[in-house]
Amino acid sequence: MIEGYVARESVTAGERLALHVSTDAREFRVRFYRLGEHLQFMAESGAFPGVLKEPPPHPDGVAGSASPAVDWEFPQYHFETPEEWPPGIYLAHLVPGDAARADAVPRLGDGDVEGFEREFFVVRPRRPGAHGRILYKKSTFTRHAYNRSDSADAQRAASLYDNPVYGDGTDGGRRGHKLSMRRPGGVIDLAYWDAPFVAWLERCGYAVEYCTDLDLHQDPELLAPYDLLLSVGHDEYWSAAMREHTAAHLAAGGNVAFLSANTCWWRVHLTDGDTAFVSDTDHHVAGVFPHLPATDLWWAAPPEGVGEPEDALTGVSFRNGGMWPSTEWPGDRPRDGYRVQHADHWVYAGTGLRDGSDGGPVDALGAGTPLIGYECDGAAFAYDGNGVARATGADGAPGSFLILGIHVLSPVHDDFHHPKWGHWNCVEREPGATGPRAATMGVHTVPGGGTVFTAGTTDWPVVCGREEDAGVVRVTRNVLDRLSRRADRPSGPGPTAGP
Repeated sequence: MIEGYVARESVTAGERLALHVSTDAREFRVRFYRLGEHLQFMAESGAFPGVLKEPPPHPDGVAGSASPAVDWEFPQYHFETPEEWPPGIYLAHLVPGDAARADAVPRLGDGDVEGFEREFFVVRPRRPGAHGRILYKKSTFTRHAYNRSDSADAQRAASLYDNPVYGDGTDGGRRGHKLSMRRPGGVIDLAYWDAPFVAWLERCGYAVEYCTDLDLHQDPELLAPYDLLLSVGHDEYWSAAMREHTAAHLAAGGNVAFLSANTCWWRVHLTDGDTAFVSDTDHHVAGVFPHLPATDLWWAAPPEGVGEPEDALTGVSFRNGGMWPSTEWPGDRPRDGYRVQHADHWVYAGTGLRDGSDGGPVDALGAGTPLIGYECDGAAFAYDGNGVARATGADGAPGSFLILGIHVLSPVHDDFHHPKWGHWNCVEREPGATGPRAATMGVHTVPGGGTVFTAGTTDWPVVCGREEDAGVVRVTRNVLDRLSRRADRPSGPGPTAGP
């Protein structure tokens, strides 16, 4: 048995990486890989002495579970990362046993990213922006919210969604559910959303650097060297500082592409020296809501929420979209794609898609693929006299938000979860206020010149990364090629794209 986590999920090349590992083996080694066009083996550590540390018990006495709210305090080990390691997302594979046993364990391949006995981390360059001006933000806060702290040998079900720990604030701490970022749990989301898209980026020749949510939270100057920030996959949990720094980037002429959904839904507050966070959400504790309304919902007006709708940043919101239930995550869903609007927009250049304005049929972007979902965001909209969906701004979306693709989630059938399911804060709190729900792709500009593209669906990077639809791939390339250099940026190193 072996499991572990990193003390911090990002490190600058040449710096020391701190690993926390618990194992019943007398010794273990760590193999390091970099995600790219292929999973690339980078190095193997020497032998570390093994120490077994039991997980902390759940404070509410939940049998078979462990606490998601505290540092698990596994023994710490260090690895000096080479200065020459390129920027990227790296995988640490924990291999228990002596040299002979380790030699018998085959190296991981492209299909082996997901699993236990693994942890990921980001390597950042010594000179930010020197490699490229696209910054890929790995959504680590969301990863921790869903991390159940399971292992290959134990189902601990300890997360924000499974046996969460809630504090009412009477002890002087912040009220809400608390999660430590120093827990094991293996790799799931990285394999699903990030690995295929990172491989595609490198296959196409895009020069990309990487960061984590914590990096964006802590450093107000993080985005200064970059022209384009990427939010990828499932990006649900944001701090106020993350929003502030992203908004400043846009106001300074930088760009953002949200190739994600359920984006910026809950606010988090960093605690414990930025190794944990608290969020007052509507998740059940022992079958009951500990506190309603849950006040860290971004869109809801105070005192029932933050009062800063995510739509103001992204143009869309999960409350106007939804999700699919499934016993087999992420589940199946409709494959109709996005109904194309404004086909003459630069986003659609070279796709050959039509919007019907020439009297021909209206095309659908991503038709035949599971592009819409498994969670999706939408804008409040209404149809004009020509049947074109236009954003109303009733949900806080910017006036410049242009709907380029739409998939109406109606009728709501048995296989579709609208936000009321599992989230008391959605349509029960705002019945009918923003109209029908629809997955929405669009674009808007902000004062200062920055541009925001939003895909409106979590699985955009999956469909693009696997090249399941030529239109989605071309739209993605159009977005990256146009937004990866802000208009006022002087010439210099920038992204390189293949044919």
